[in-house]
Amino acid sequence: MIQVNHLEKSFEGFHALKGVDMHVEKGAIYGLVGPNGAGKSTLIRHITGVYKPDAGEVLIAGEPVYENKKVKAKFSYIPDEIFYFPQASIAGMADFYAGIYPTFDRELFRRLGQVFELPKGSPIRRFSKGMQKQAAFWLAISIRPEVLILDEPVDGLDPVMRRQVWQLLLSDVSQNGTTVLVSSHNLRELEDVCDRVGIVDHGRMLLERSLLELQENIVKVQMVPAEGNGLPEGLKVVHQSQAGRLLTLVVRGSGEEIRATLEAAGPVYFDLLPLSLEEIFIYELGGVSHEIRQIIL
Repeated sequence: MIQVNHLEKSFEGFHALKGVDMHVEKGAIYGLVGPNGAGKSTLIRHITGVYKPDAGEVLIAGEPVYENKKVKAKFSYIPDEIFYFPQASIAGMADFYAGIYPTFDRELFRRLGQVFELPKGSPIRRFSKGMQKQAAFWLAISIRPEVLILDEPVDGLDPVMRRQVWQLLLSDVSQNGTTVLVSSHNLRELEDVCDRVGIVDHGRMLLERSLLELQENIVKVQMVPAEGNGLPEGLKVVHQSQAGRLLTLVVRGSGEEIRATLEAAGPVYFDLLPLSLEEIFIYELGGVSHEIRQIIL
């Protein structure tokens, strides 16, 4: 549904995107992650047609996005910083959206008012950040978009509303086949909802895989080697730490291969544990160099 091919972008000599490729399948929830300054927001602004590529292309449903009204009518976008007209209310923005998007669903807008209990006639600029995010979801979902593009979507929402918003998105995907692209630093929440993840760093797409593939190719190992033995040969160790005799390793490879290597070495004890998306993110970006540093203050 979303196809990015060899995308390049520079700003006054700074190379922000360096040949990025990305593919988001129809009806999928895709998590876009990366450290600050990695190029995520620049990539999203190309996908939404705000920026014109220096090279490469961005397609939605097979058509270029930039200055294409037909394609832009297929998606809605919730940025990290919400902006509406200075005196706009939710009711006023609903009228505005209905005039732009032929798919705007007045009945759905009315029903969603039972979820987002916000004053429809009050200026949105007077709302708190969390209330503004709720208003943005209320309007965006009412468009019934084919593609929903979200940049830090639940930042500012309380835990109950965060869960409510994710439930609405999952329901929309399952019932209507909506494609969702989510950029977020909250990797714990992405782990619960995403089908596929792309990790961006320094303007490049490091990898793009399903969560299952990510978790099958890197494993946490806890082991106590036999007396006098070191690490078994053949393990592709990404990171290693030790507490007493207990070794904790992050090892690249399939669980079956790693288990077979450990069993052949005959340790006193070992166990294989799955890594969280947050741990995978840290080690795919360079392991120990991206971990939290302990500084004496």
